[in-house]
Amino acid sequence: MKINKLLVTAAVLSFVTAASAEISNGTVKIGVLTDMSGPYADNVGPGSVLAAKMAVEDYGGKVAGMPIEVISADHQNKADIGLALARKWYDTEGVDAITEVVSSGVALAVQQLSREKDKVLLATGPGTPDLTGKACSPNGVHWAYDNYALANVATAPLVQKSLKSWYFLTADYSFGLALESEAAKVVIANGGKVLGSSKHPLNTSDFSSFLLQAQASKAQVVGLANAGADMMTALKQANEFGLTAGGQSIAALLVNLPDVHALGLGSAKDLMFADSFYWDANDKTREWSKRFMARFNGKAPGSLQAAVYGAVTHYLKAVEATKSDVGSVVVPEMKKLPINDFYSANASIREDGRVIRDMYLLQVKQPSESKYPWDYYKILDTIAGEKAFRPLKDGNCPFVSAAK
Repeated sequence: MKINKLLVTAAVLSFVTAASAEISNGTVKIGVLTDMSGPYADNVGPGSVLAAKMAVEDYGGKVAGMPIEVISADHQNKADIGLALARKWYDTEGVDAITEVVSSGVALAVQQLSREKDKVLLATGPGTPDLTGKACSPNGVHWAYDNYALANVATAPLVQKSLKSWYFLTADYSFGLALESEAAKVVIANGGKVLGSSKHPLNTSDFSSFLLQAQASKAQVVGLANAGADMMTALKQANEFGLTAGGQSIAALLVNLPDVHALGLGSAKDLMFADSFYWDANDKTREWSKRFMARFNGKAPGSLQAAVYGAVTHYLKAVEATKSDVGSVVVPEMKKLPINDFYSANASIREDGRVIRDMYLLQVKQPSESKYPWDYYKILDTIAGEKAFRPLKDGNCPFVSAAK
């Protein structure tokens, strides 16, 4: 009997030791790879790092009995720099998962590396739908919006309001090109037409030549297929050039809450756009956002910062469930677990890594409608994830197709 007990005890200890060994280096390490100083820094940057740390703190600082560590770095919106940082993190610093990665070009490169290293990419900031399409990975999850959903939710209502002719001002890299492409498809599908587009470099300070081309096109709508500082500069200069006074409408296809704050309601009023989160939507969003604001100089979180919290929390739940930080073990578990938190209610992760969640059609309030700080948006409509995001069959994700 004593021998049997000893054997059982040894077996249990062996199982526990083996399970613990699945957590590499005795620590679950998460890297926030983001824009800390460039055109998207206000929308992600230090706020995304804070959101990741809040997720870890709220989880209790440990997962599967092991400590959790958060580190961060600035990829400067350059794919080579972002890839080099990710490779260093994976190869020499024991990072198990990377999150945020606002640049689509950086995200595509890091997703491929994460697959090669069997790590996890929690992409919250990038817009390219290729992350769950032709460049999909079983090690990647795309958490917030993507360009398909942004265009699908926001562009169709404008075309349906008889704003049929469009001209695009587009950031000349993968994110902007994909956003224009998706929006153009929606315009045409709803009976509109695209009269042309102008491509501008990232972080452009002078849009005059591009705006003159847009003005000369006589398009009813000038669509801004850019984001962050580029979107704000283009919008301000469009107003200065008199595009709206001349009868053209401006449609900003990607707007983040910090952008509206920087622009002011006087400049941003009436903008209609899609997003995945608004801090003041309900009691749950307000409760978390007020905790964030208390630690972030009173600034309300944008959707991409809130998304980091949701993604990190869900990742930790999967690590807890599997007692592993190996990508090929953790991501399938993430897809099994339901998502239900302040950021994503009744959501799930699809086979291709796309988080299927509600999207919102929003409009910036008039100055007279805003009653307190950061009271900026009206929620015009809630679009179910199944309708907002690209259907699985249309993404042509290679590993999904191969499995069928």
